[in-house]
Amino acid sequence: MKLIIDSGSTKTDWIAIDVSNNILLETHTLGLNPQVLTEAIIEERIINNYDLYRVRNEVDSINFYGAGCGTEPPRKLIGDVLKSIFQNASISVKEDTFAAVYAITKPGDSSIVCILGTGSNCSFFDGETVHQKITSLGYILMDDASGNYFGRQLLRDYYFNKIPKPLAKSFAKEFNLEAEEIKTNLYKKANPNTFLATFAKFLIVNKNEPYAQTLINKGLGLFIDNQILQFDNAKELPIHFIGSIAYYLKTELESQLISRGLKLGRILKKPIEGLVSYHQSQS
Repeated sequence: MKLIIDSGSTKTDWIAIDVSNNILLETHTLGLNPQVLTEAIIEERIINNYDLYRVRNEVDSINFYGAGCGTEPPRKLIGDVLKSIFQNASISVKEDTFAAVYAITKPGDSSIVCILGTGSNCSFFDGETVHQKITSLGYILMDDASGNYFGRQLLRDYYFNKIPKPLAKSFAKEFNLEAEEIKTNLYKKANPNTFLATFAKFLIVNKNEPYAQTLINKGLGLFIDNQILQFDNAKELPIHFIGSIAYYLKTELESQLISRGLKLGRILKKPIEGLVSYHQSQS
């Protein structure tokens, strides 16, 4: 049994296939980002899933793609946790960029592939190899146009009284915006980036408001300028996107790309189906 895993900061999709590429199991856990979670929390989130725990000894191969796995230490942490649970499995751990590339590109095609979900990232795929120019420093310093970016900006603007009053009133009605609640989630609980991203849905629902349009366009513009335009050939290639932010803000995203002479390619809300198809084609 082979496990194919796409792990974001918010949610992790798990699919098991057999030697004939038949799907045996589909399940979900919370996100497993090793940059913001301890080894103990990651292990707990996996073993508390009954479907995974009952087949742990039947798994002989694992392909894990995860947010926060861009460097060797977090990849090793994830690999060690997986090995402790799935003791009979060979394990490959790669960052989520590879999942996006494998899910959305066609064999041999060159393109730029971006992630706009809870976090954000961008890479160039030359048809064979993934290239990145930017090393991510995580959600505090980077992640432009991500869910956590927009959530952070909303909270800042709310507390600095920059959100129009009717919209601010709606925001406060939908979420607990008490200072202690926010600080507890940001500084004392796991997944502060995921907590911030929960507020982004308010921006999406109210995206036609002038305030929201300004914030959305600013965030998308930062991502395009800081990430996509780092690649000299960006204007010559289709630009694909994975993630809920890209999916729900497609119109705004395409407008920002066109204004910079760039071409929108495909958008997938999440990569797991394309990722499974990729692995099925490799066997």
